[in-house]
Amino acid sequence: MPAPNRASAQKFLSQNRKARHDYNILDRIECGIQLLGTEVKVVREGKAGLTGAYAGFDRSGELFLYNVTIPPYDFGNRFNHDQLRTRKLLAHRTELRRLKAQVEQKGNTLVPLSLYLVKGRVKVELAVCRGKDAEDKRETLRRRAQDRDAAREMAQRYRGH
Repeated sequence: MPAPNRASAQKFLSQNRKARHDYNILDRIECGIQLLGTEVKVVREGKAGLTGAYAGFDRSGELFLYNVTIPPYDFGNRFNHDQLRTRKLLAHRTELRRLKAQVEQKGNTLVPLSLYLVKGRVKVELAVCRGKDAEDKRETLRRRAQDRDAAREMAQRYRGH
């Protein structure tokens, strides 16, 4: 399944901006996520954290999401969820095989980029990524600054005639 269509993604709940800085994104996929009731309520409030999160396969070939922080629900009872528990991701078997083949290549990893709602369901945008080294990160920052300066210059010329 291709990356989520921005028009169909009704509401972004959480984004992993650091992942876009630290990794080169090679491929994207949309997955469902198995959440408990109290977790859904907290995620809908926008309190989930994706920093440091990653996905991986277990021995049976199922895909799981690790280190996603979903704090306990404020109005939950003693059966509230554990905030760092491992959560299962839901995808078609063919997609799982394709992802597993990509991840088994040296240097690739699965990183969640965002959590969002589609038709009332929480979805995860996963990316197959390869880590950037320090030089690549500096180059990205340099290019972004140049683009910003060029846009500013164009805006001044347009206003100033």
